[in-house]
Amino acid sequence: MNTVTAPPVIELVDPATGEPWDQIPVMDPAAVEAAISGAAAAFDSWSTTTVEARLDPLRRLATLLRDEVDEHALLISREMGKPIAEARGEVLKCALACDYYAENAEQFLAPALVETNAKRSWVGYEPIGLVLAIMPWNFPYWQVLRFAVPALTAGNGGLLKHAANVTGSALAIEGLFRRAGYPEGLLTTLVIDDHALVPPVIADPRVAAVTLTGSERAGAAVAAAAGTALKKTVLELGGSDPFIILADADLDAVVPFAVQSRFVNAGQSCLCAKRLIVEDAIYDEVLERIVPLVAALRVGNPLDPSTQIGPLAKEAFVDDIERQVSTTLSEGARLLVGGERMDQAGNYYAPTVLGDVTREMTAFREETFGPVLPVVRARDAVHAVELANDTAYGLAASIWTSDVDRGIALGQQIRSGALFVNSVPASDARMPFGGIKNSGYGRELSREGLLEFTNVRTNWIADMPATDGH
Repeated sequence: MNTVTAPPVIELVDPATGEPWDQIPVMDPAAVEAAISGAAAAFDSWSTTTVEARLDPLRRLATLLRDEVDEHALLISREMGKPIAEARGEVLKCALACDYYAENAEQFLAPALVETNAKRSWVGYEPIGLVLAIMPWNFPYWQVLRFAVPALTAGNGGLLKHAANVTGSALAIEGLFRRAGYPEGLLTTLVIDDHALVPPVIADPRVAAVTLTGSERAGAAVAAAAGTALKKTVLELGGSDPFIILADADLDAVVPFAVQSRFVNAGQSCLCAKRLIVEDAIYDEVLERIVPLVAALRVGNPLDPSTQIGPLAKEAFVDDIERQVSTTLSEGARLLVGGERMDQAGNYYAPTVLGDVTREMTAFREETFGPVLPVVRARDAVHAVELANDTAYGLAASIWTSDVDRGIALGQQIRSGALFVNSVPASDARMPFGGIKNSGYGRELSREGLLEFTNVRTNWIADMPATDGH
């Protein structure tokens, strides 16, 4: 008897309950080819439009995001467990990015005149083609919009390979761009759940560049495939960001920000404060203040507006955090609060503070992608900077002090893509975002991010040389 094999699907699972709630069919090779062909055709026409013409759908996109914020926030929370208040903030941040580029793109992309001995000479910024975006689950709308808005505004097209567990968000975003008036297929989702299928897409001659936000391993694999195909890449990888509190800091003001910086999105952010480095003189007082604040964080259903800590996005992530915490404790750290998987349905791990963490320990050396705060004692400010730099990562750093000039001077000794003095690290459309070392290369956002995927073209114009008539 012949049996019919069901087509493969991506199963969406609610991380707050562990229950599956939807299935989305995976594209077969023919569907992937059709998607790439459609995007290439859309790019061919879109790339010839003026920058001004590209701004009308961008403004409509901002309006749709604001008008439908609750619908999209609900999808984010249901797919990856983000507390609903944070999910709403993520969607509205996407709208702000649209506003920023709608206001500034014409200026950013305007030809730059250069005085030379040519009759006319200028630098132009032209689209390069289709950009493949391989995006993560932790900020499922913001990660995509911060790539797609500048890339499409520069005249490019986009192919989106989103994390499988937020495939619903990927398709909803594609629908937003279509309804905003972008050409059909200009931003299209590749619903594929086999990593082996990604290198052939990178190698496809219709794909001009690749951008990835993800792990070091994923970044290395994508960079290798893109290098073989001679394609440009922008990589935003992991982080183990230091949050330094100097002895002169106002602890009433600083400690709540330390908690916020570590536990936003249940600690599932590259920009989270992964290592709290505190000068010896105030170390004990910081622990006394921070532990009750962490213990009071409200853990629960992400759809409850009062919830501050939702579930981790996948059960495997709870396993990873559990391993890192138990190993760090066996290495000599002190458990001050939390430190255990929560006894309830869903992927919950208790907000945790580890004291007396040293540079040899697992929670210092590895990126902890969950609600765990390692606290490290520094002898003085110089030692704090040394500890901050003792990492393979270099995404962002923050330093907190009453002496701003001293904070800047010390902060500039930390090797990172961004420095924040007396502020929680965050991406902002007005400022370039990206890292160094194992945190990646290239920049997103701002003018620099817009120009990453343009052909910076030299234009040198002269009259036909005169001849002697022969």
